Amino acid sequence: MILTPEGYETLKLELDTLRTDRRREIAERIRTAREFGDIAENAEYDDAKNEQAMLEHKIAQLEERLARARLIDTADVDTSVVSVGSVVRLRDVDAKETVEYHIVGSAEANPAEQKLSNESPVGKAIIGRKKGETVEVTTPRGVNWATCMCSLCVSWSSAKPTWSR
Repeated sequence: MILTPEGYETLKLELDTLRTDRRREIAERIRTAREFGDIAENAEYDDAKNEQAMLEHKIAQLEERLARARLIDTADVDTSVVSVGSVVRLRDVDAKETVEYHIVGSAEANPAEQKLSNESPVGKAIIGRKKGETVEVTTPRGVNWATCMCSLCVSWSSAKPTWSR
């Protein structure tokens, strides 16, 4: 799994929250449910135990993701072509609209935040492309044509992108 340093830190923070705050909350729910009496017929206790099992599964998943993660070093990103860690501006040829995307690994993808997975239809179509190239992108809504306006490396450590080219 490919992660930017920002994505790695986000997952670490989520894992820390689950291990501490959420575990504590669920343990309190279980303790309170036990006080209701017989746990054999206690729906509140069963619900809390189920939530605890789901939490532990989520924690295990995050631990594995972090252990297997391959971090992208923005200093190593080739800014002459689109790659994971790049920020690209794409111009829809038909709609004549320009959209800017951060190309990230699938674990960080969030189209609402303009974070596009390298495994998405658009991501696959533009990886390795250069500025000025027009690419065909097949999406669930049909075939679109887009032109790479630029491929820039961004520093993920700052709140606002810092352009290297």
